[in-house]
Amino acid sequence: MAISTDQQAEIEAARQEHQQTRRATVPALEEILFQPLTVLDHGFVRVIDYMGDDDAIVQAARVSYGRGTKQARDDAGLIRYLMRHRHTTPFEMCEIKYHIKLPIFVARQWIRHRTANVNEYSARYSILDKEYYIPAAEHLGAQSTANRQGRAAVVSGEEAARVLTILREDSERCYAHYQEMLNSDESGAMLDPNRSGLARELARMNLTLNTYTQWYWKIDLYNLLHFLSLRADPHAQYEIRVYAEAMLETVARWVPLAHGAFRDYRMGGVHLSSGGLAIVRRLLAGEAVMQSESGLSPREWRELMAALGRDA
Repeated sequence: MAISTDQQAEIEAARQEHQQTRRATVPALEEILFQPLTVLDHGFVRVIDYMGDDDAIVQAARVSYGRGTKQARDDAGLIRYLMRHRHTTPFEMCEIKYHIKLPIFVARQWIRHRTANVNEYSARYSILDKEYYIPAAEHLGAQSTANRQGRAAVVSGEEAARVLTILREDSERCYAHYQEMLNSDESGAMLDPNRSGLARELARMNLTLNTYTQWYWKIDLYNLLHFLSLRADPHAQYEIRVYAEAMLETVARWVPLAHGAFRDYRMGGVHLSSGGLAIVRRLLAGEAVMQSESGLSPREWRELMAALGRDA
């Protein structure tokens, strides 16, 4: 369960509060403010706060005071122009803060994006919950032989069952030993009054990397879109990709014009090298081009042909 009854009550109480403001607000994002979007088996993403909207992007680009006589289509056209030509600064005027619950191994991959402000749950100070990520059977991919950091065909049958058993048993055993060393249960209550527990900062090292952690993550829109372009990509690891997909939903609510431009020019677009562009021009001219004389590496060639919907 991602959210406890007490936590849900806190969320509902926060959602009942209303603040007067002259700042821009976005009704579609307000609808889900504070609410958790479930990810994986125990994880979630929820928007805690935000600043700015599509208008803020346009205002920064025009350095203007207000809307004036411009039309909504003008805003959309300008945002698409900014996205298309990689004018990044106007997108930095918008910021958003998330509360995210995620497995530790996903967090360690995620933290490589160093463009956000992060504050993580401290296992030196508090006891981590007894929650750990166990993949669904359909996500148990074998190691890819072509990509050292990727998956190949799904492991199935007895082998998959054995993997899931190992993951569950190791997680249960390591957490039980964690509690034993702490001499404490999940609530912090002492298990044996006749002995002291090991320091939390030491006991935590016995936990498995699929244990869940939490953090607050604040970032501007430009850097968020860069993160999403990498982590919502079909080639990204599944466990981080599903978080990125949930966050894309919040971006669509928050800045729909910027989201549409991002979908078209980043998620749905292709960046070509000068060599790749030369190949496209030759193909448009009706020339038959082979990889061996294209000047592209085999991998570049395959990627270009895939982007163009052609056989490599």
